Amino acid sequence: MKFVLIVFALVVVSGVSFVGCASFGTRPKEEDKSRFKESKHYNASEGMFENRRPNLIKEMKKRTLTWSTFREFFKSGTDRVPAQRMPEIRPDMDEFLMPSEELKVIWFGHSSFLLNMDGKIVLVDPVFSGAASPISFMVKRFQRPVLELSELPKIDYIIISHDHYDHLDMKSIKFFAGSDTQFVVPLGVGSHLRGWGVDSQKIVERDWWQEANFYEIDFIATPAQHFSGRNGIHENETLWASWVLKSKNHKVYFSGDSGYDTHFKEIGDKFGPFDIAFIESGQYNKKWEEVHLLPEQGLAAFRDLRAQKYFPVHWGMFELSTHPWYEPVEYLFEFSQNLNFDLVVPRLGQIVSPNRVLPVDKWWRD
Repeated sequence: MKFVLIVFALVVVSGVSFVGCASFGTRPKEEDKSRFKESKHYNASEGMFENRRPNLIKEMKKRTLTWSTFREFFKSGTDRVPAQRMPEIRPDMDEFLMPSEELKVIWFGHSSFLLNMDGKIVLVDPVFSGAASPISFMVKRFQRPVLELSELPKIDYIIISHDHYDHLDMKSIKFFAGSDTQFVVPLGVGSHLRGWGVDSQKIVERDWWQEANFYEIDFIATPAQHFSGRNGIHENETLWASWVLKSKNHKVYFSGDSGYDTHFKEIGDKFGPFDIAFIESGQYNKKWEEVHLLPEQGLAAFRDLRAQKYFPVHWGMFELSTHPWYEPVEYLFEFSQNLNFDLVVPRLGQIVSPNRVLPVDKWWRD
């Protein structure tokens, strides 16, 4: 929802022309659309993917795309951006890469994080650009990444949840285009990657409930309740997804972006319990709860998934809603204390292993 408002603002307020903008990506071709017809989630007559409730997004937009919402979104608010640089730790990559049966995680802010999963390195929704927007002066990062792209280790796999700018970043993808990295993405997202120079042989696209099986890790595309599109006009031509990752010693869930629905319980029943669930936990608003979880809904999703630990993502790097930047984790910390579940909230760049007890140090209050 926030992306629609951003594009709306750009068109109405600044009159910026995006014709030929490379960051828009590449729309699926006719042969792609023919392939999509095999999906139960693709409406061939409309040429778009759909949620379980097909009219959900259309109804939300009718209710939400108003001048009052526009004014609320773009007016200044309390603490929507950190007053000072957030604390961070420069990770020791030798430690991160050291062979171990423990799952290791480095969070870069928002929904970008790095996994060492039984020796294989997985990068999730990498956004290392200065802004999560088609132009540089909107939706700017709170601060530079704790590591630059060139400082990352060899990446075995990159998974993408959907094609919005805060999850699919042209700069980051083009950096890996010439590497041996394998890209695992929802249906249609491969069209953007190919347009940015990634070889088709390095791209695996999956529909909901389909698996991509590699020797070390199985990636399973699972449902989410969201939408897609990069230019504010051609929407839902590519699929959005959550992901289940299974290796010899670990089982991980990543929600992507999603509103609350029955799919969380379905995923939990089918693949749970999980060692850890990376759940989108920020940029919410009651007006667009169909596509982003409110705090209590994130907790409900966590319970449905039957995960052992809750790792909140989709917060702490971009201003994409109207709540204070730290509000999501404040809610979750209170929930975890009252309901006695394990919350994992590392500092930016901190190496954590969910196998261990991880006390929360409330760094966002510093």
